[in-house]
Amino acid sequence: MAEAHQAVAFQFTITPEGIDLQLSYQALNQIYLSGVRSWKKRVSRIRNRVIKGVYPASPSSWLFVVIAILATMYMRSDPSMGLIAKIQQHLPLSLHVSLSAQGQTMLSALVFSTLLWFSLILALRFCLKLLLSYHQWIFEQHGRISNTTKVWVTLLRLLSSRKPLLYSYQTSLPHLPVPAIKDTLSRYLESVRPLLTDPKFKRMTELANQFESNLGNRLQRYLKLKALWATNYVSDWWEEYIYLRSRSPIMVNSNYYGMDFLYVTPTPVQAARAGNTITALLLYRRKVNREELKPSRVPGTVIPLCAAQCERMFNTTRTPGTETDVLQHWQDSEFVAVYHKGRYFRLWVYRAGRLLSPREIEYQVQRILDDPSPPQPGEEKLGALTAGDRIPWSQMRKQYFSSGVNKRSLDAIERAAFFVTLDNEEQGMRGEDPAGNLDRYAKSLLHGKCYDRWFDKSFSIVIYKNGKSGLNAEHSWADAPTVAHLWEYTLATDAFQLGYTEDGHCKGEVDRSLPHPQRLLWDIPSEVQAQVHSSLAVAQALADDVDCHVFPFSEFGKGRIKKLRISPDAFIQIGLQLAYYRDRGGFCLTYEASMTRLFREGRTETVRSCSNESCAFVKALEGGEAEEQCRCLFKLASERHQNLYRMAMTGAGIDRHLFCLYVVSKYLGVESPFLKEVLSEPWRLSTSQTPVQQIELFDLKNHPDYISLGGGFGPVADDGYGVSYIIVGEDMINFHVSSKYSCSETDSHRFGAQISKALQDIMTVLTSDTKTSSSSKGTTQPQPKKLL
Repeated sequence: MAEAHQAVAFQFTITPEGIDLQLSYQALNQIYLSGVRSWKKRVSRIRNRVIKGVYPASPSSWLFVVIAILATMYMRSDPSMGLIAKIQQHLPLSLHVSLSAQGQTMLSALVFSTLLWFSLILALRFCLKLLLSYHQWIFEQHGRISNTTKVWVTLLRLLSSRKPLLYSYQTSLPHLPVPAIKDTLSRYLESVRPLLTDPKFKRMTELANQFESNLGNRLQRYLKLKALWATNYVSDWWEEYIYLRSRSPIMVNSNYYGMDFLYVTPTPVQAARAGNTITALLLYRRKVNREELKPSRVPGTVIPLCAAQCERMFNTTRTPGTETDVLQHWQDSEFVAVYHKGRYFRLWVYRAGRLLSPREIEYQVQRILDDPSPPQPGEEKLGALTAGDRIPWSQMRKQYFSSGVNKRSLDAIERAAFFVTLDNEEQGMRGEDPAGNLDRYAKSLLHGKCYDRWFDKSFSIVIYKNGKSGLNAEHSWADAPTVAHLWEYTLATDAFQLGYTEDGHCKGEVDRSLPHPQRLLWDIPSEVQAQVHSSLAVAQALADDVDCHVFPFSEFGKGRIKKLRISPDAFIQIGLQLAYYRDRGGFCLTYEASMTRLFREGRTETVRSCSNESCAFVKALEGGEAEEQCRCLFKLASERHQNLYRMAMTGAGIDRHLFCLYVVSKYLGVESPFLKEVLSEPWRLSTSQTPVQQIELFDLKNHPDYISLGGGFGPVADDGYGVSYIIVGEDMINFHVSSKYSCSETDSHRFGAQISKALQDIMTVLTSDTKTSSSSKGTTQPQPKKLL
């Protein structure tokens, strides 16, 4: 109980002589220093608000305007064209009495200068917004840039010359436009043409035409009205209806995972890996709070992306409700929640306003690992409530966790910066079955034991017994690229910045007077324990049904693909179409996630990768057409895919528009056979690329083993596949494939093999003419250098 006594700032006793007050100066000093940290954060927020509020100008530019106006007046010229005199006339009477005529003139000039400064800022921001609304640049071919785009780039660089804060561009980003309903319906019909027979396509065309001529325009008017009023006409409804209103388990169905390095584990010491990982995450949070992170940009350009998703990264949890869940975010948290062997702990990561060193956090984590106390009754599998259906969890939370010791402990988890699981298992590509162990590693991160993660937290970190790490992220608050950016920074900071001693421990000194991590207390009644058992059964059935397969494809990578002047993403997506055709004997509606963060509060849009052009190429290749014909068809398919991706990025997608029209129809209480059918179509192939955003953090040339495995997600359709991939370096692509064991028509390992073969077959076709021409000249085609 020593730590409890240290936490008491003062004690008093009543004696016959009066009250004897005993102050603990050490505790009071801790409170004082913690308060100083809090006030520093407030001052930093105010400062950042001012700096980003005047962007692209600077606060110091106000002084320049004032001096310029006063200098002009000194030269007996009136730059205000009489406005300064009018301002002077309208000054309060008290100022007329207390100030001389010269003083009144100076004050009026100061007011005019400030108003002029604000006007200039608004004009600059308006110009920046206009510039960021120009998207023709994305459709231009490399090396063939128009003069308009060249002028646009020059102007954008001039207005963005000042170093921006993380959120500096937010108010200058354009709003997501509402596409014309005729264009959306036309693009939709084109996307489903290769999937429908002639009679079915004719029927769908008739439904679309009826919708456009009758209900569609009415719904469109409401949607345009919302677009005028809301910052983003999609994002709030997308978050609510796609994520928060779902009553099924979020584990597997919604949450996704991220993996550690493929070949390297920086330390085998579990507590040390936890120490560095927690420190790196908190350093990233500090950068977010201080807005010191550089705004994300479109790779290779100066075009900024929306950073709104960073705001709820830490100190955030998803709380269950009967009809809809709610995202709760707290401004700050000085602790993390830790789970180990069925016990929950609150681990303070700040002391007296100071972030603990990695070695001190390791020391505290080791204390948790060494703690012999058993779980309290009902505590061990309590996390299963977050893994099962949402309504039972909501009912239990409201009835049994709204007061007393349970509320205090639940608050500690929900208000924590993030959640940490100290797992007893060993994971990674290891042992005699590295491929099988990678699959088990993915399943462990996706769902674990179904009770040893807190799936409601914005993200949970998992540190395994052998030092391997990973994360599980809740999806509603942000999309994968935001979490991937965080995870890239964490892995790089852990391995290359913080580092370890020769014996695998964190660097730094330890203050051994640190209070022990606080064990969270629970009073779990039998009703809650029964529900935990029921939720665990639901979650376990879901977890047991997931078939995960992770494999690195190292035959070639983006280096060889780009030499053919082909988009690596288009190459992979067409390869997935070929693989699916071979696996299932046909084509399916394919989902590829694209971002709309060129717009304010933008999230994602769907690229319908299965196109007429990609299907034509696959049929030609499988039908034994001549290689020259296949190459021409592949080029058309690749160009079509890139165009679809660009249209999705620039607000001309299909699915978010149709989704919002459907929501409006529900609000109006009208039924649309067309929208109902469109929204019920299954995505049997759901795909996503995990982008590598901070290449400068990883030196793959000198450290080729520090390759990220990326991450993955569960299948969207019961009879479909979920495919995630990350293009690492020049010579490797890592794939994550998921499906369900309960479907006899899918098999993740089989589909993984089909992907590998499809990519190699396409490369063979595309390079066969190069090899022929090279051999005729007496030269050989150089082979790409592999990482391993």
